[in-house]
Amino acid sequence: MSRVGVGVIGAGNISTQYLQNLTQFADVEVRFVADLALDRAAAQAEAFGVPASGGVEELLARDDVEIVVNLTVPAVHAEVGRQVLAAGKHVWSEKPLALDAESGRALLADAERLGLRVACAPDTVLGAGIQSALRAIARGDIGQPLSATTMFHVPGPEAWHPNPDFLFAHGAGPLFDMGPYYVTTLVHAFGSASRVQAVASRSVATRTIASGPRAGQTFPVEVPTHHAALIEFDGGQSAQSTFSFQHALARNGFVEINGTEGTIVLPDPNTFEGDSTLWRLGQSEPTTLPATGSTFGRGSGVLDLARAIRTGGTERASGVVAAHVLDVLLAVRDAAAGGAAVEIASTVAPVEPLPQEWDPSAATL
Repeated sequence: MSRVGVGVIGAGNISTQYLQNLTQFADVEVRFVADLALDRAAAQAEAFGVPASGGVEELLARDDVEIVVNLTVPAVHAEVGRQVLAAGKHVWSEKPLALDAESGRALLADAERLGLRVACAPDTVLGAGIQSALRAIARGDIGQPLSATTMFHVPGPEAWHPNPDFLFAHGAGPLFDMGPYYVTTLVHAFGSASRVQAVASRSVATRTIASGPRAGQTFPVEVPTHHAALIEFDGGQSAQSTFSFQHALARNGFVEINGTEGTIVLPDPNTFEGDSTLWRLGQSEPTTLPATGSTFGRGSGVLDLARAIRTGGTERASGVVAAHVLDVLLAVRDAAAGGAAVEIASTVAPVEPLPQEWDPSAATL
């Protein structure tokens, strides 16, 4: 076996986090950075020692690139992903997989027809923090899992983001921007979701940018800024989840999973680290469960995909999981808009936790 060649489409801010890690992994080699802005692609390639850069067509024509990391804007994730597959390459996509279920299914159908793979962020779920908690649940530390509570509550990103308009546009909002981290964690813990009920609200019709060169400018709010959902799962578990850009009291990163014998509070699912806290029935004091395992950040899922391609295994942050998570998020949106429960038809196979010794930096190929 040999190292897996990787190319990156999109040289924006998030590419820095990916390139910092991917260039440290022994089993992959970043060989090309592409962007519509050629100077930006060249700058990122130079900064991280990537030997070549240029346009998207140039990247897709290269024989030495097997996985393309799609870091484009969400509106074109599915479109660009299908172009990558048509060029005979595997896809790693930033979240969400698509903005509608049909586009996500078409992407996965192309991959199956062509014998290629699609995997998708968030790969924070592969970090030491969440994986340590999932291993604890799997070994029975809380007994049989029964329910969960998740909360993402913040006033809104216009307080700090210099260009926050897109976060309040169709296809975004707290549900689609932050929801993938929480719902992906729930799917890894509980398996397939089956039904959703939800309500939503929008606190104000316009917001004002508070920092940066556009401070003082207002922009329209196109989507709900608060969703509260009850998610049911095939195994009988349930989760109460809220995603909000309209809370003065911030409560972000809260994931609590309850079982027949205890309760575990997980670290922020938008990070790769963090200890968990375990309360056991009959014990007066909680136990800290230290995070053990990989603390590498974004790009860990690309590495897991590369190894799965070489060994014939199954990648954990798969496109199938991402498509199911998208179905759940769309069901939350539709249940809130329509005032009735929404059934979820898609399912996923259980995802086994990573072994504690899993190390993205190790040379295994």
